[in-house]
Amino acid sequence: MTYILLIISIILIITGLVASFVPIIPGPITGWFGLFVISQVEGFSTSSTLLTITFIVAIVIFIVDYFVPIIGSKYFGGSKYGVIGTTVGLLVGLFSPIPFGIIIGAFVGALIGEYIGGKNINEGIKPAIGSLIGIITSSIIKFITGFAFLIIYIRIISTNWALLF
Repeated sequence: MTYILLIISIILIITGLVASFVPIIPGPITGWFGLFVISQVEGFSTSSTLLTITFIVAIVIFIVDYFVPIIGSKYFGGSKYGVIGTTVGLLVGLFSPIPFGIIIGAFVGALIGEYIGGKNINEGIKPAIGSLIGIITSSIIKFITGFAFLIIYIRIISTNWALLF
């Protein structure tokens, strides 16, 4: 059973890393489940404080992930219409079958929102780029978190190495 849990946990950790760039899968939460699964291996010593803190981090990043593109649009001069457009574009892009749908959706949504709000296309590009920067920033934050979870995973394995063999 130990080896099955180890395989499941590493799959979840790697999926969490990959999901940093795939919007449908919640990367940090998936990675955290990898940490949780390895903590269930009999004899492995894993701190409940560590699991609690990493869980809180995963949840916070999961929530913030949806607001960073909106904040990016707002920071680059987006109006209420641009923010609404970014939000709608994120949701449409999330469920669209095209590659990079969430990125394209947020960008186009912000652009259309600004246009509806009375700005011309040239004025709407800056907030749309802000939403794009927000998405990239969010992906980087998720990747860093997933990588940190991988390091924690490796540390847990190395600490409990004697139990494996």
